[in-house]
Amino acid sequence: MFGLTIEKLLLIGLVAALIVGPRRLPEYAEKLADLVHAMKRILRGVEDRVRDEVGDEFDDIDWQKLDPRQYDPKRIIRRALLDEEEEMLFRPPPVVRDPPRPRRPNRAERARASGLPVESAEAAPGTEPAGFVE
Repeated sequence: MFGLTIEKLLLIGLVAALIVGPRRLPEYAEKLADLVHAMKRILRGVEDRVRDEVGDEFDDIDWQKLDPRQYDPKRIIRRALLDEEEEMLFRPPPVVRDPPRPRRPNRAERARASGLPVESAEAAPGTEPAGFVE
């Protein structure tokens, strides 16, 4: 409702209470209620006039279909100006995730790949494997 939240309405009410004062606040609240009721009566009168003008079709109208808030202006203009094939060109590309990083082989796997015996590859760190020649 016009961007008003509960907090804003409470703040407006508090400021009104401070400005108007406690003596005149009930009088102004009653005037505000009368104004709201008058607006409702006016809107009901407008609805009745439209119903009379349109006739029985008024009840058959799908009001959600006519709600302008459901339309995205960018999409409507793009659809009106571009063909479907051209529209495909302006669609954002699909999100591509990075492929998983390959796992680094351990010492035994590296030894098997190099042709060294597995036992020599599992030697203590910092020592040369048996049979290792430079």
